Amino acid sequence: MNTKPLALIIEDNEDQNLVFTTALNQAGYETESIRDGETAMKRLTDVVPEMVILDLHIPGINGGLLLREIRKDPRTKNTHVIIVSADAEFAAGLQSQVDLVLLKPVSYIQLSLLASRFLNASKTS
Repeated sequence: MNTKPLALIIEDNEDQNLVFTTALNQAGYETESIRDGETAMKRLTDVVPEMVILDLHIPGINGGLLLREIRKDPRTKNTHVIIVSADAEFAAGLQSQVDLVLLKPVSYIQLSLLASRFLNASKTS
């Protein structure tokens, strides 16, 4: 059975969420959209995504705390995480803990190409 790897899109802005979801689908991922930190935290107890697209400023639990939990959990510590944020200073402080930091606005093509590179790298390793 050939299933697509899961990507969680954790972004509260509806338009950005749609762009990110579409880009990751195009790159070959199954996607789930989450719009707040508390829902994301609960979902991360149930699934082990291959990729997380993480906005830092989301309702409830902020992206920085979510990232800490992702890296602390042995099941998700190796999950690819891409921060997408307009907050360059906050993102820079977390850069060593993630695979990539993208400053908003992020284009559909940019994210799709980058995500497909991670997917291709996973397939070859």
